[in-house]
Amino acid sequence: EAGLLWFCNWSTLGVCAALKLPQIHAQLAARSARGISLPSLLLEMAGFLVFLRYQCYYGNPLLTYLEYPILIAQDIILLLCVFHFNGNVKQAVPYIAAFVASWFILSLQKWIIDLAMNLCTFISAASKFAQLQCLWKAQDSEAVSALTWGLSAYTCGAYVCKVG
Repeated sequence: EAGLLWFCNWSTLGVCAALKLPQIHAQLAARSARGISLPSLLLEMAGFLVFLRYQCYYGNPLLTYLEYPILIAQDIILLLCVFHFNGNVKQAVPYIAAFVASWFILSLQKWIIDLAMNLCTFISAASKFAQLQCLWKAQDSEAVSALTWGLSAYTCGAYVCKVG
């Protein structure tokens, strides 16, 4: 059991280190953000930020959440690509500023961080729903990476293994 937990921890970290790279590559290859949902990306980043802040706030061991700073950095790159292909990278600045401000706001009161953490599953599900809705509307998945979605499914399974 300890070996399986070790494998789940390290494989999740390894997969997360490369999780968004296929998506970034697909977007750059397509030279388009068509099919990429900005609301989905922002919700995903919010969920990652809340989880990271929660772990830091409660002083949990770094290894339990090390993948989240990596995922946030990759999402910031994706966000910049979306704005680049939509024609205005400067539009990303208010979103990035809001996320930086959120880092501090989340820890103002214990109830704020606890409530935000309780909403993380809903935020994550809303993110996936927004992305699927965008794909349905666009009828174009050229800039979307199936490999990224597959790797994401693996990490979800590994988390179940770690928690279960």
